[in-house]
Amino acid sequence: MAAGEAPEVRRAETLALTVGRPLARSFFTRPSLVVARALLGRDLVRTFDDGTELRARIVEAEAYREDDPASHSFRGRTARTDVMFGPPGRLYVYVSYGMHFCMNVVTGRDGEGSAVLLRAAEPLEGLDRMADLRRLQDPRLLCAGPGRLCQALAITRAHDGIDLVSGDALVIERGRPVRDEDVVVGPRVGITVAAEQPWRFHVRGSRFVSRGPRFGVAVTR
Repeated sequence: MAAGEAPEVRRAETLALTVGRPLARSFFTRPSLVVARALLGRDLVRTFDDGTELRARIVEAEAYREDDPASHSFRGRTARTDVMFGPPGRLYVYVSYGMHFCMNVVTGRDGEGSAVLLRAAEPLEGLDRMADLRRLQDPRLLCAGPGRLCQALAITRAHDGIDLVSGDALVIERGRPVRDEDVVVGPRVGITVAAEQPWRFHVRGSRFVSRGPRFGVAVTR
């Protein structure tokens, strides 16, 4: 190996080691708006009891806070929303319209009542299993929407409260973070109050985002 090649090789080896590493608890202890944007490009890894793994890259997420009238935590802590109040780094799963499961990443300080809704992901591995679970073949539609995403990864209310940092069924790995110029922020989708809040983040140009408004502005430093 030539001396000039060594730094590039070391960088490649470092990237290979970090891409698949689960996110630390500290990643989730930040405000939901920060975490929602930072989750773009991260990998959801679903592991079944038989060892089968499904992998999908997060391409769309929405932030919700305790002082947000659109948030489940807005009216205080209840049996239903208990998980949403912490500790951070756990999964909050609820049923939407009595039909679809939606999963959220709990964020912020323990007791805060904030979370990030995972709206869409790009399927990477295990597409055949996802297609069986979704009963369709179009890769673009496998995980394009919060209900579809849960169905594709077989996430139900039984997973409410699981640990995303050290758990077995579902973890979030480092993946490949998205550059600011490739992130679009705009209004949230599918809610009737506070929809105008620009708390929805998605990857610019991704074919795998959910249906709904695609407009917004690029994130800049």
